[in-house]
Amino acid sequence: MKKISKKTLNSSFWRWWYGNLTCFSHEHMQTWGYMWSMLPIIQELYATKEEQQEKLRTYYPFFNTEPQIGCIVVGITAGLEEARANGAEGIDDEMINGIRAGLMGPLAGIGDSLIVGTYIPILLGIAVGFAEGGSVLGPLFYIVVWNLTSIIFQKFVYDKGYELGGSAVELIVGEQATAFRESVVVLGQVVVGAMAASWVNITTPIQIATNSEGEPVLLQGNLDGAFPKILTMLFVLFAWWLMAKKNITPIKVLFLFVIIGFLGSVAGILG
Repeated sequence: MKKISKKTLNSSFWRWWYGNLTCFSHEHMQTWGYMWSMLPIIQELYATKEEQQEKLRTYYPFFNTEPQIGCIVVGITAGLEEARANGAEGIDDEMINGIRAGLMGPLAGIGDSLIVGTYIPILLGIAVGFAEGGSVLGPLFYIVVWNLTSIIFQKFVYDKGYELGGSAVELIVGEQATAFRESVVVLGQVVVGAMAASWVNITTPIQIATNSEGEPVLLQGNLDGAFPKILTMLFVLFAWWLMAKKNITPIKVLFLFVIIGFLGSVAGILG
């Protein structure tokens, strides 16, 4: 019976960790990184070059997902490839690619919400706090904590994927996983909203009146009394509208906001 060695599994994992975007292009995206990570598995399980080339073609079709949690797909297919090499019935190119194609979308949704939309902003928020005053502690914190937790998490899900093999599919895309994924999306939206309210600060110095003591009455004070940070919310929604509805790139939106900020400051409209 053929068994993938721990050394080969580790080699496959590290290749995915540092090379999942190898030769990245809009046509193939993570396809080549995936094949690179599966190469040591194929080489150990199949003796001849002809067999290795044939099995490696299984992983040629398009693949793209969130790379951290998507690591589990590489583990699952490693387990499936081991089973196929031992003559398991029903495991062929179509079955393996069906699993890959079926998992990459849901995992992208989970990973983008949980990791990209929630965990990374939280880490960056903490790092920015540590970096106040020009402290190097901020970037060091992010670099160390992100890489350490990323490696530990990815190795865990890779190993679990290998252990579960095909049985991981229902666990990831079943009804309970769908409910969890929707909950994570909501959590990600809440965190992004909180980050915007915490780190974006837009005010106006416009004076609308003078009180009985001769002190100026500012528009900002009235706005804060009715709806705190309403200008910040409006600018964030405007940025979302430009990118999501008008398909304007983030760089162009950023450039537009620099112009608006400069002109608003010169005109005395924005603080």
